[in-house]
Amino acid sequence: MAERVTGSFVALITPMNADYGVDFAGFADLLEFQRGAGTSAVLIMGSSGEVTMLSPEERHAIVRETMKHRRDGMQQWYGCTGPTTEATIDYVRQAAAEGADGAVIAAPSYICAPNADIVRFFLEVADASPIPIGIYNNPPRVKTDLDVDDVLAIAAHGNVTVLKESTARVGQVGRVCAAAPDVSIMCCCSPNLGLVVPTMSLGGHGTANMTGNIIPREMAVISTPWDDDGAQALRFREAYLANLPMLHFVYSAINPVPVKTLMRAVGLPAGPLRRPLQPLDEAGLRRGVEIVAQLGLDRSYGYRTGSAALAAE
Repeated sequence: MAERVTGSFVALITPMNADYGVDFAGFADLLEFQRGAGTSAVLIMGSSGEVTMLSPEERHAIVRETMKHRRDGMQQWYGCTGPTTEATIDYVRQAAAEGADGAVIAAPSYICAPNADIVRFFLEVADASPIPIGIYNNPPRVKTDLDVDDVLAIAAHGNVTVLKESTARVGQVGRVCAAAPDVSIMCCCSPNLGLVVPTMSLGGHGTANMTGNIIPREMAVISTPWDDDGAQALRFREAYLANLPMLHFVYSAINPVPVKTLMRAVGLPAGPLRRPLQPLDEAGLRRGVEIVAQLGLDRSYGYRTGSAALAAE
């Protein structure tokens, strides 16, 4: 079994070519970018990867092609949720056959299933999976909202190794941390949900984040588990407060619209969003470019700023 994930677990965008086809060369560049920035693991084809707008054939191809770039030091996990239990298991098994480190699954979208059915879904997938499973409690996307007892029942399965929370219930994070399940406890990086500070302060193992697409080194600091002497807590506070403007920006519209629009503008492989999604308007992008300049990302990463970035989009 792969080493347990801690630190920054970045949910990658899916780079596209001008014709809306998948940009596999761009994927290779993004993986190298993340590896060099200290990212512990990437999630390919999560919700930030426009996964619901990819065909089954594209999803299989993305696993095959990106696994060619797997290197020691950064795990590669794949979003494998399908419309049914059987389809999800098929996606998981294909990822496993290609050598993936793990698979993240959420409740299937649109069906709005009751909690008991989704708990059973997670457990059936975990039973059938040859690789570790991460579960994503993401009610804003799928409506189904797992409570503490549901989450802990799933976490008791030996093949479940990651829990990602995207509710706004700080109390739920506290109760999960107090129960100390044998999994990596992580949270979404949205500052509006307010989970990052309590998760890390209560012994969480990292963040499963979208913002790492644009500031991976900073998210690696924010996502590092705290040590006993308090030094990491101070590093966390400094990095979290300094980068709050970017955290808020990337959640200023539905993901991955803000981050993918900004990535393209500053020179990272990104390409267009798949329709019906549209890029940020000029005012929104201008705000993102201003934040890039304010944080000095044009110096630390070599990003484009100013008129060059705005013209690129």
